[in-house]
Amino acid sequence: MYRKILITTDGSAVSKHTACEGVKFAQQMGAEVLALYVAPEYQYPVYVEIIPPTYPSEEEYLVQMQRVGGDHLAPILKAAEAAGLEHRGMVAFADGAAQKIVDVAGAEHCDLIFMGSHGRSGWGQLLLGSVTNKVLSHTQKPVLVHRLVKAPGT
Repeated sequence: MYRKILITTDGSAVSKHTACEGVKFAQQMGAEVLALYVAPEYQYPVYVEIIPPTYPSEEEYLVQMQRVGGDHLAPILKAAEAAGLEHRGMVAFADGAAQKIVDVAGAEHCDLIFMGSHGRSGWGQLLLGSVTNKVLSHTQKPVLVHRLVKAPGT
C-alpha cells in the first residue's frame, strides 16, 4: 500500500518515540523510510550593530545543526536498519517546519507522512500540535497522526 513513508522528528522524547512507532508501521507495510528533521534557518542578530564574537557564523550554524539533526535522526535510522528497511535521513532548513515537511514529502515522492500529534510545542492532550495541524491543512498526501497515550518511559 505505502512504498515510502516520511517520518518526522523534532528531537523531543515524545517525537522520538512516535518516530520509532512510525518505523514499526513502515515495517508492517514493507515501506522505505525517509526520516526528516527540520532545523530553523540561520538568524542574523538584527538588534545589534556589531555581531558578538561568540555568535556563530552561518557556516558554523549549518554544520552544528546538521550534527544536531543527525543525532535526532539516529534512533529512527537505527530502528529502520534493525527492521531491515531501506532508509535515509534528511536534515532540512526552514522557518516553517510544516511547509517544509509538505514540500519534502512531495519532492521525495512519499506516499504517507507519519508524525506525532504533539512534539516539542504540544500542550498536553488539549489541542493537536501546531505543526501537525498545519501539515494536515497544507498537504493532499495521507497523514497518519500517532497519538501518544502516555509519556515515554512511564
